[in-house]
Amino acid sequence: MGKLDGRTALVTGAGRGIGREIAFKLAADGARVVVNDLDHEPALEVAKEVEARGGVAAACAGSVTDPAFAQRFVDTAVDTFGGVDIIVNNAGYTWDSVIQKMTDEQWEAIIDVHLTAPFRILRAAQPVIAAAVRKAKEAGEPVLCRKVVNVSSLAGTGGNAGQVNYSTAKAGILGMTKTLAKEWGRYNVTVNAVAFGFIRTRLTDASAGGDSTITVAGRDIKVGVNPQLLAAAEQMIPLGRTGTPAEAAGAVSLLCLPESDYVSGQTVVCGGGMTL
Repeated sequence: MGKLDGRTALVTGAGRGIGREIAFKLAADGARVVVNDLDHEPALEVAKEVEARGGVAAACAGSVTDPAFAQRFVDTAVDTFGGVDIIVNNAGYTWDSVIQKMTDEQWEAIIDVHLTAPFRILRAAQPVIAAAVRKAKEAGEPVLCRKVVNVSSLAGTGGNAGQVNYSTAKAGILGMTKTLAKEWGRYNVTVNAVAFGFIRTRLTDASAGGDSTITVAGRDIKVGVNPQLLAAAEQMIPLGRTGTPAEAAGAVSLLCLPESDYVSGQTVVCGGGMTL
């Protein structure tokens, strides 16, 4: 028996990196997972891997920034598994520049993926959650404690030079988290955030000397961290190292388990002791 048996979890950006590990952890605890990724193949591969490990999953590929995506994502959970119990807003990327060189396109793209997309997903989920709560109350049954975990960053809690768009979006998601914790408490939904520090993913990969790229909506976006900068950052981390995607996913899963049913409106920093 898993602690999340019978629960349905939606995880954005779950085809790679941290999101992939979140999907695996939630599925290992018994949740049925709706796996999203920008691209179909990674989403499908993770869903198949979940099932190969004995779990249950469905893939829902597409860009979270598509205005029609949120409703489709929620509908996938309802149509496939009957409801929505856990939402993890994890999808995102960085597109860095100092403010005087940052274009409107850069600003809007990062705000869209990290802030507008979670807003739309949570808005689409509200009627489903409210109806489920109403049904339980009318039947005289206990109201299930549902979970929302929004992913933020140390850039959102303390700012980061060269990331005014990302820092602003990740600070904004903390305001969304605190507000929804107040609005959705009446539904017995906890809403929390996890702020990541330096986690080793393709976005922070130093193997290419900080010159890696990813392709988003036809754009080649430079990602990665200069190896010297990463080494310097590691010296500031009390644990002396960067985190792994599995460790980052562990912080998210903590806020999805029954042990955190009375924790809401909080931000957990997963940064090896580093704060900004």
